[in-house]
Amino acid sequence: MSDNFKEIEVISSLDGSSEKNLLYYPENGKNVPLAVVLHTWSFDRNNQRAVEIFCRERGWALLLPEFRGPNLPTNPRATQACGSKLARQDVIDAVEFVCANYSIDRGNIFLAGGSGGGHMALMMAAYRPQFWRGVCAWCPITDLALWHNSYVKGTGYAVHVEACCGGAPGESAEINQEYIERSPVSYLNELMNANLYIRHGRGDSVVPYIHTLNLALKLEEMRHKKLFFEIFDGGHEARHDLSFRWFDALYNAVETQKLTG
Repeated sequence: MSDNFKEIEVISSLDGSSEKNLLYYPENGKNVPLAVVLHTWSFDRNNQRAVEIFCRERGWALLLPEFRGPNLPTNPRATQACGSKLARQDVIDAVEFVCANYSIDRGNIFLAGGSGGGHMALMMAAYRPQFWRGVCAWCPITDLALWHNSYVKGTGYAVHVEACCGGAPGESAEINQEYIERSPVSYLNELMNANLYIRHGRGDSVVPYIHTLNLALKLEEMRHKKLFFEIFDGGHEARHDLSFRWFDALYNAVETQKLTG
């Protein structure tokens, strides 16, 4: 772990558990923007440490939350991960802790994530849409049941989703509800109030770009005024240099160009 990071433990406001996060705060920082970057599907808070370079060169703070760990059967808290309300509140609690203990510009809190982190970024955008100045999601899973049944059924990823949601879609009404409540596509009205940039690789073989396209079309039909959407020439990847370029445009109030697939 980079010596520039400090590990902080934040008490959950929902169940009182102690949750670990990583924080980079610039030396002599004062009223600085905060970037929150979410870990990917199978990993924990440590796998996005490389993003520090983008914050260091801007003089911004960086928070890497854990939000109950990877979406894996080996995680003993798998049912609490994968976009659960506990996981979502963990991110909010961590941001509130940082804002209470460090000098943060609360009007410029940015959020980014790719793959499972993209899924969680959209869940957070729906959970607290006006909390974030901008939310950038790369190659996100937007519908867990669709992903399970149409694309990854019979693979390790399907087992992962089942561990988080308590079983496969269709096994019970309770399990079906878990899939609904953990899928960004279920929160269209909430997402209408968020400032979103969603990017997906046309050649993504892990999470097909139809996920992003379906969500974007629904939001466009509802006349979302702050949706920026791109299907790019690439695969299952996140380019956080581009995430921060968009954050710069928002921070500096520069007009951005709307992209379509």
